[in-house]
Amino acid sequence: MNGILPLWKEAGMTSHDCVFKVRKILRMKKVGHTGTLDPDVDGVLPICLGRATKVAEYITDSGKSYRAEVKIGVSTTTEDASGEAVEAKQVFQPFEIEKLNRILSGFTGDIQQTPPIYSAVKVDGKRLYEYARKGIEVERPTRIVRIHHIALHEESVRLEDDTCTFTIDVSCGKGTYIRTLAVMIGEALGYPAHMSKLTRTSSAGMTQKDCLTLSQLADLAQDESSVQNRLLPIESGVSQLKKRIINDKVASKVKNGAVMEIPEDWNAGPKELVVFIHENRALAIYHLHPSKEGLIKPVKVLWTD
Repeated sequence: MNGILPLWKEAGMTSHDCVFKVRKILRMKKVGHTGTLDPDVDGVLPICLGRATKVAEYITDSGKSYRAEVKIGVSTTTEDASGEAVEAKQVFQPFEIEKLNRILSGFTGDIQQTPPIYSAVKVDGKRLYEYARKGIEVERPTRIVRIHHIALHEESVRLEDDTCTFTIDVSCGKGTYIRTLAVMIGEALGYPAHMSKLTRTSSAGMTQKDCLTLSQLADLAQDESSVQNRLLPIESGVSQLKKRIINDKVASKVKNGAVMEIPEDWNAGPKELVVFIHENRALAIYHLHPSKEGLIKPVKVLWTD
């Protein structure tokens, strides 16, 4: 089978657990996920099957949306509910919705984030969580991430156990840590905070309505065609990239990974990727040649036959 399986990951499982179970259910080895979701997080996890594993990185780099519960008044070691409490400050009354909306709007656009110490970001070849587990302090790299949209989810503000909890909807670019965003929101309000719950609501345009659970997949697996009918085409994994329709002559060159002259109507910048489409099939991904002026070269060939 070849295609993208939009899987609804249940809480309590790692992304690698999901890949292992899909391999077992479908009895195939070429299976890969498209970005790690923490065990406590549920939601959309696109799984690539067969040839679709070639586009996994582009799904990982695409935009994602989340629904997060933010708890103001307590911070934790991991910035989420799985960590130990670090600091507490009593919240006496729920925050006004107008104030929250004003604070949240300040996080729209490009913002600086420092990844959590308990994260998979690498420093000197090791994951940050490896340092954290050994109690080793290490300087974490600050980076720029993009928040496309952030808003309070309905009137979800409530006061409980000396803390104030509310839910936000966030659409963001790659590399964004929602738990760190929750901490930053707390800082803007003048309180310690953490992310108490998280659901990924979409990834590369795939939402819950597109997804199967592992148990549903197991039921469908009795008939391979039933599973294939639920898969999304490889092209959906590169839908966010620029497209170029090519003819038969160019397609034969593209399938062989040919370096070619820049077409006259080429409209992509130096770092932009362009998907070459022939007969509704994505054959390859091209960009400007990094060292030879006037040429384009493939970043990845998706189909050779």
